[in-house]
Amino acid sequence: MKKNLLFLLMMLILIFVTACSNQANGKEPTDKSAEGQTSDNANAETDETAEVPEEKVEAVFWHAMSGGGQESIEAIVDNFNNSQDKYTIIPEFQGSYEEALTKFRSVGGTEDAPAIIQTFEVGTKYMIDSGFIEPVQSFIDEENYDIKQLEENILNYYTVDDQLYSMPFNSSTPVMLYNKDAFKEAGVDPENPPQTFAEIKEAAEDLTVKDGENTERYGFSILNYGWFIEELIATQGGLFVNNDNGRAESATEAVFNGQEGQRVFQLIDEMNQAGTYGNFGSNWDDIRAAFQTGKTAMYLDSSAGVSATVENAPFDVGVAYIPYSEEAERNGVIIGGASLWMTNSIDKEKQKAAWEFMKFLQTPESQAKWHLDTGYFAINPAAYEEEIVQEKWAEFPQLKVTVDQLQETKPSVATQGALSSVFPEARQQVVTAMENVLQGTDPKEALDKAAEETNRVIEQANRANQ
Repeated sequence: MKKNLLFLLMMLILIFVTACSNQANGKEPTDKSAEGQTSDNANAETDETAEVPEEKVEAVFWHAMSGGGQESIEAIVDNFNNSQDKYTIIPEFQGSYEEALTKFRSVGGTEDAPAIIQTFEVGTKYMIDSGFIEPVQSFIDEENYDIKQLEENILNYYTVDDQLYSMPFNSSTPVMLYNKDAFKEAGVDPENPPQTFAEIKEAAEDLTVKDGENTERYGFSILNYGWFIEELIATQGGLFVNNDNGRAESATEAVFNGQEGQRVFQLIDEMNQAGTYGNFGSNWDDIRAAFQTGKTAMYLDSSAGVSATVENAPFDVGVAYIPYSEEAERNGVIIGGASLWMTNSIDKEKQKAAWEFMKFLQTPESQAKWHLDTGYFAINPAAYEEEIVQEKWAEFPQLKVTVDQLQETKPSVATQGALSSVFPEARQQVVTAMENVLQGTDPKEALDKAAEETNRVIEQANRANQ
């Protein structure tokens, strides 16, 4: 009897231990397992029917900014991408303006084209005629975007037949930089820099320093770059090509060899012969180095280069408006740099992404950052009221001079800038003419030859476009 009771007790203990073990291992009775399976299936159905976050629309942005400019634009792109959850802009560096435009020619009008491409100002006519772009005016009209908030003298260049074709981006103008310490040493008033061609010649004579046959410091220099000649012609009210600078209708001939152009080349020729003009070639770094090492006292540079020069020069740097001929009135400057173009072969959502990004770029906050990072103008003048800009201007008042010159420019077909499908070729002809004058060629002869060669390529281009 005792054995039976002991056996029964052991069996009960065994059953109890087994049950506890099953619970510890996560095992449930059969009916409970069925309930768990039903619950899991329900959860799976809920996950499948839950709303999946919509993927962002990606739009590729081809640009030609390197160095600090690339760092700044990529930071602004990141700000845009993080500011909303619908679009992602993908910036891709494509080399120089020329290299980027060459690549674009091969994909324009196809699905492989980027949503946005940055093109230099002299590529404007080509882009309009290419048939590959969607004017930003379409989006401005669609949503009544207030374009008046942006800088008029910058918009003017990219406006053709009352249509804004591209969104201005990195914009600059030429200014004259001068060595204030050299001015004081030569007895020239550093707070009253020369303004006219005649005043430039006179000051350059005082500023030039010679040591026997050697010239230790030249009075004045211009980079061998066609842009500066275009600006010196335009500030006199002169045109580069006919038909209202190619804006009334396509240009058929160059007119930069008129009296305004001849005055510029005459100035260069006379100063070169007098030994007061420094020829430092066509490399930006070379002429900037010449200025910072005291080899030239005055020179023309881009407004975008002012900040770096002021910070790096071992002397006090002054900034002034570009000079003009005393035989004409000062008209102002043409905008340089580049703008952003929207392509028309991408889908509408990518175009929308491109447009939203372009608007984001024009906000005062974005433009203030761009202006301070790079030295380029703020497309939206409200950026100049931002605290960070005001603080910078207080430290470097030279920066405000560049903005004043732009805003005082008189709107006209001269300062609006020329349109030509062969602008790069024309600019190179002007550079060749400058080089020839410095080698002793008569200024008018050099200009006439440059105009003749430009007319030849204009004629070829117009014939090809017919």
